[in-house]
Amino acid sequence: MAEKVVFYHAGCPVCVDAEQRFAGALDKNLYQVEVVHLGEQPARLDEAERAGVASVPALVMDGAVYHINHGADLSALR
Repeated sequence: MAEKVVFYHAGCPVCVDAEQRFAGALDKNLYQVEVVHLGEQPARLDEAERAGVASVPALVMDGAVYHINHGADLSALR
């Protein structure tokens, strides 16, 4: 069974590039990637924060948060 990974972003060019490069590069046989656009799904901001996301783009995998570059702080999305 594939492990679930969540990629959070806000739709900015940095986020879209990171989605294509990182989330798109994961082996689909090993990882089930859910992409969450926080600009379109603001109700999931609390979820992202609970997972440890401080800024986007960020990838949450195995309970660890990997912040990729720095597009926007979560506080700027509220």
